[in-house]
Amino acid sequence: MATAAPPAGATNGELIRGSFERLNARDLETLRRFWSAETVERFPQGAYHGTDAIAAYFAEALAALPDWHMEVVALVEQGDDVFVHWHLTGTHSGAFQGIAPSGRAIALDGMDHFVLRDGVVVTNFVVYDQMQFARQIGMLPQDGSRGDRAAKAAFNAKSRLLGRLRRR
Repeated sequence: MATAAPPAGATNGELIRGSFERLNARDLETLRRFWSAETVERFPQGAYHGTDAIAAYFAEALAALPDWHMEVVALVEQGDDVFVHWHLTGTHSGAFQGIAPSGRAIALDGMDHFVLRDGVVVTNFVVYDQMQFARQIGMLPQDGSRGDRAAKAAFNAKSRLLGRLRRR
């Protein structure tokens, strides 16, 4: 279901808040108006350039988390810059970035730093805890678990061995 266009004269913060609403509504067609061929979205796993690449990223993410919901926790704007602290929830039910579905629930906090000009996103830098995500879907062991302790012990043994080899 498509959502209404933002009101004329909306602030950059209002535009970004509206883009989160459109993302929750899975309205990628409306979101395409906020991107251009020059827009760069930088996610922890890579940068996406232009409207089609960014829309494809979100289409994959929304398919992977069919119950996707992003809540704006806090939003600050200063001129062309908009900073958003968000909370994402969903169920990892589809493949994403080469990771098979786990069926597990996720709950992540993250931040975006948008730069807008004339109502269009120029750049966006996205940060979230990838280790938290990996642990929630079962890709990494839980902190403090037997598997976590074993992985840390193996890493530490490797580090000690490499340290000894470097000193020779």
